[in-house]
Amino acid sequence: MGEEITGEKNVLGRPLLPCSYAPLTGYFRDGCCATHGTEGVAHLVCIKATAEFLEFSRSRGNDLSTPRPEMRFKGLQPGDRWCLHVLRWVEAWEAGMAPQVVLEATHESVLGFVPLKALKRYALDVH
Repeated sequence: MGEEITGEKNVLGRPLLPCSYAPLTGYFRDGCCATHGTEGVAHLVCIKATAEFLEFSRSRGNDLSTPRPEMRFKGLQPGDRWCLHVLRWVEAWEAGMAPQVVLEATHESVLGFVPLKALKRYALDVH
């Protein structure tokens, strides 16, 4: 996806790479699942959306597929990459509905919630 731009690390201990510029993702809408040193930022898991995951998320009250123009959000489609809130990923994981994860673009602080071994089982990239 590109080179690191934040100085932060991913779950593999390497520089955090961008997740997606189209759609533009990240808490700061800069393409990265980064905190930029800000407390409370938790949209840190770079996922690749599937139809099944989007439906699961909608059924749990987090509709990621419906456009929200007032929030400059076009809605996700299957195949889109997105910085998902870590607790939403954990919820999907526990329900057996976790989407694939882009390890290089997933923030290291996610390891406080999910073991690397579990993330690797859902890795889009091979390591």
